[in-house]
Parts: sequence; C-alpha cells; structure tokens
Amino acid sequence: MNDIIHLLPDSIANQIAAGEVVQRPASIVKELLENSIDAGATSIQLIIKDAGRTLIQVIDNGKGMSATDARLAFERHATSKIRTAEDLFALRTMGFRGEALPSIAAVAHVELKTKRKDDQVGTHLVIAGSAVEKQEEIACADGSNFAIKNIFFNVPARRKFLKSNETERKNILTELERVAMVNSEIEFSFIENDIEVIKYPASNLKQRIISVIGKSFNQQLISIEIETTIAKIYGFVGKPESARKARAQQYFFVNGRYMRHPYFAKAITSAFAPLIPVGENPNFFIYIEVSPDTIDVNIHPTKTEIKFENEQPIWQILAATVKEALGKFNEVPTIDFDTLDAIDIPIHNPNTNATRPQINVNPAYNPFKSSSGGQSSGSSSYQRPNFDWESLYKGFETDTNIESSEVREAIEIRSSESDLFEENPASLHYQYKNKYILTSVKSGLMMIDQRRAHVRILFDQFLQNIKLKRGISQRTLFPEIVEFSSSEAAMIPYLLDDIEAVGFDLSNLGNNSYAINGVPSEIDKINSVELIHNMVSKSIETGSDVKEEIQEALALSLAYAAAIPYGHRLTNDETSDIVNRLLASPSHKYTPDGKLVISILDDIEVDKRFK
Repeated sequence: MNDIIHLLPDSIANQIAAGEVVQRPASIVKELLENSIDAGATSIQLIIKDAGRTLIQVIDNGKGMSATDARLAFERHATSKIRTAEDLFALRTMGFRGEALPSIAAVAHVELKTKRKDDQVGTHLVIAGSAVEKQEEIACADGSNFAIKNIFFNVPARRKFLKSNETERKNILTELERVAMVNSEIEFSFIENDIEVIKYPASNLKQRIISVIGKSFNQQLISIEIETTIAKIYGFVGKPESARKARAQQYFFVNGRYMRHPYFAKAITSAFAPLIPVGENPNFFIYIEVSPDTIDVNIHPTKTEIKFENEQPIWQILAATVKEALGKFNEVPTIDFDTLDAIDIPIHNPNTNATRPQINVNPAYNPFKSSSGGQSSGSSSYQRPNFDWESLYKGFETDTNIESSEVREAIEIRSSESDLFEENPASLHYQYKNKYILTSVKSGLMMIDQRRAHVRILFDQFLQNIKLKRGISQRTLFPEIVEFSSSEAAMIPYLLDDIEAVGFDLSNLGNNSYAINGVPSEIDKINSVELIHNMVSKSIETGSDVKEEIQEALALSLAYAAAIPYGHRLTNDETSDIVNRLLASPSHKYTPDGKLVISILDDIEVDKRFK
C-alpha cells in the first residue's frame, strides 16, 4: 500500500501561509511599513493604485539588502531578526517570523529594487507566484523599493471577496496611521493614484497625533507619564468632554507595536467613569514600554494580540496614572475669555477719589393719582396709560366658576394623578411617567416606549429621504467646521451623497476638514459636528460595502440623535401622532437595531392581578 503523506511544495505552503498573513491589501501595507522601520528608515513613501488592487509600493531610505539577502528574504522562515529561540524573548523589531515576504510573493507579482549604502549597484528582483523570474544588478537609490502588483492574481476567489475600494482604502489608511503614530521621528507620505494625499513630517509625539487625528484634538489632550520597575507608560488621554458615543480614538502601543487590549481599555474607562455619561467612550493614545521578556507577541501573525506577564499590575498603574492626570486637569479652573455679555468693571485708580453717584428724584410723582382732575398743580406731568379693561377681558367666560365642593375635590384628585397619566379622551392614549405611552387594544393593554417609537418613526422617514434624496436642509447662520482623521475622511466621498440626501450641506475645505452649511430641518438643538462624527463612525463600524446597509446606518444615527428623550412631556396631539405613525410602520414592534418598542399585557394577565 502506497504512503499517503507527503511534503507540500513551497509554492503551496506559501499560499496557505498567505491565508493568515495576507488577508487584504492593508495586510501587505502593514508588513512592508514595519520592514522599512526595522531597516532604520527615516523617510517612507507609500504609493497605492485602485485601493491596492493594482499597486502597493513602499519606498524607504533604510539600510537596504545585498543580492543574496534580497533573494533569501523571499524564502520561508528566512529572517534577520532572530537566530535562536531565546531571541523570541528579547524582540525589539516589528517582524521576526520570516513569513510576510514569501506569503506576499505567493499571491502577487513582486518587484524589488534594493541597495546598501556602501554598494556601487543595487539588486533588481522580480517574483510572481513564488517563482523568481528575474534577478539582475541595477542602479537605484539607497534603501528598498517594494512594488506589489495584482494582488491575488492566482487566487481569484480571494480577489473576488475583497471589499469596495473605499473600504480597502480606509483599511490601508488605518494601518498607516497606526504605524505613523508610534514612529513620529519618521517622515511618512501617502500617494494615491499619482496624487500626494497625506504627508506626515517628522515631529514630536503630540504633533504627530494631532496630524493624524485632526487639529481639533490639539486642545483636548491631557498628558500622562509614569515610570516604574514594571513598565514605563506615557502618552495622552482626551478630556472628558471629548468622549464619543460611537467609536472613539483608542490606541495602545507596546514597545513600538500597535495592539488591541480590552482589559487595559477597561482600566482607562473605569478612570473616566465618574466624568463621562454612560455609553460614551474616552479617547486615548497610550504608549507602554516593558522588558521584551515579559511579553509574548508570538500569538497571531498580525501581532496585534500580546500576552503580558504583569498584566494586573500594569492595569492598576494605568488606571491610577489616568486618574491622577484627570484629577490635575480638573483642579485647574477654566478661564472664560468671552466678554460679550460681561459687565464693564472700571479699573481702580488709587490716585483718584470716587464720586458719589447722583440720583434724581421727583418728590411730586404719585403713581396712584390720575393725571386728570383733582391733581394738585405741583404734581408730575406723568399720565397713566388708559387701558380698555373691558376689551382686555373680553372673551373670558364668567359662567365657568366652580361652586361645588364635590367638583373641586374631583379636580384635586385628578391633578394629583396627572403625574402618572395624561388622558386623551379622543384616542384613549396615556403617557406614563413621561417615558411610556399606554393605550387600550382589543387583546389588552399596549405599552409603547416613546423614545424607541420615535426612533422607529424617524428612521423610516430619514431612510426614505436618503433613498429619494428629498431631505430638507436648513441653512446655518454660522457654518461649523468638522475635522476627520485620515481613515474617516477616506469614507466621506462614499457617504457624502447620502449625508446630503438626509439634509446636511457639507463643503470640502481640504486637509480632511468640511464646513457644515446646512443641517436637516428635523433636528433641533443638536451638536451637528458630533452628529456627523457619529454617523461616519457608525458607517465605519458596520464594515459593510452594501449601499443599503450604509444608508441604514446613517439613518439610524440621525434618528437616535433627533428622537425625543425620556422625561419629555407629550401633548395629547403628540401622543396620538406617535402612536398612529408607529402603527403605520411595517416594522413597528422593534427599533432598527432590534430593541423592543411595543409590549402588550393581555386581558388574562390583567384579570389575574385582581383575583
């Protein structure tokens, strides 16, 4: 009987490894940028075309490679970062597996031009599907120039499942932001379709964060820093008023590497808990430096999950440091320089004598005397206005005076119960504790959550406006400026038509900034800048490329922002209008995000309570 187990060819093994390492164009961007950083580059240029489908190119001025190193770099498990197993516990580099380049070469056309500083000529290498097609000497600049073309050309199923260009571009920018925020001493530039879109010059850490996230954060960052024997923690947290309901700007970096860590995020959230409303998320940019032998980054190929030996002590240090920073911020009183309505207080001059104010009084004025006959000749010339009291009170009914003590008692009882119920005799709808609407139906008592009902109604209305592009915009007296991060700004062109269809009027000011010239007429006394941010964040969180789903995310964000709050007193007409419009909705039982709107207490259950 023949043996059935055999070794896979390297080309197939590389394609299997590529399934974990190369998930999308952004994965290639991450690996190439990290390689450039490990090579000691001070300037890195990222060039993409068609959101990475056609071209991903990374050019750096790092140390470069020799001809032998360039060829070996594309072999499986070939790396310059480690030599022994002990080196895994002393990692100071971004990469170490030796899987990225062979995985990339297995699913794309790769062209590499590289040269060391001391070499006369460089190396030109061309690989397609793990097969080396060309290797020759070439004149090129110092450093490395990787060009990745036609990603997944030999894996059509993977290429077919790539998302839209807007989503892939957003993911690429997200990876660029994460790398740029932890390497502020390196200059980054981003060129898309032959146009330079972003440039991050070398700067200090705070300036780099502001460049990436937006200038609006300049006044919102609180510095934190502490150094212990376990870890050094530094960075910035946002002021409590900058917290967001939707996706906030939250970043952790460990030894120069971006990571996700919900446990540490909870430490920061607990420090902010007394200062921000429930449901809002603080912004933070936290950098942690620990000894490499106390962490394990060799968990997942993406290296965004890290195990800590001293996880609990770091949690306590992090929470205490953030609390201390927030305490110092709150101890300093804010100075309000708005003098528009301020009283003009003169500056005291000790060389001048204060004069007593002069008060003119007319002793002959008597407001109870008429200006006509009977007034003494020495009285004031003031004349009382002649009111037509009969016309003023005309229309008031005099026959509505209540004389019956029984009726007065009934009114007093009725008023004492009005805090619990408000009756509309025409429709028999009641508002209970300014939160629920109660109404009688054939099967029993129907209870409606008034805010969720309004969300359901407004969602249907806004979604219809978006689809039909008939949202009514109300011009603002003074346009407001809304700034986005690079990844958020990447989604704006894709969302702009729908945002404007619902009633917003935005104009591009450049540098990831937009002016809000108009807002939907349905919203009132709502922070339009925050609302726009929430709508964009909600659309990014969906991670969907289906136009209808993105439209629903925009409509839902706007509906929650414009819906009546709990505790709002409704008139009889408003109560009836909500019930009628809700029941006319084809999906009136639940909100668009699946929350219960209507609950019915049937007659049997009601009867049981009185037995």
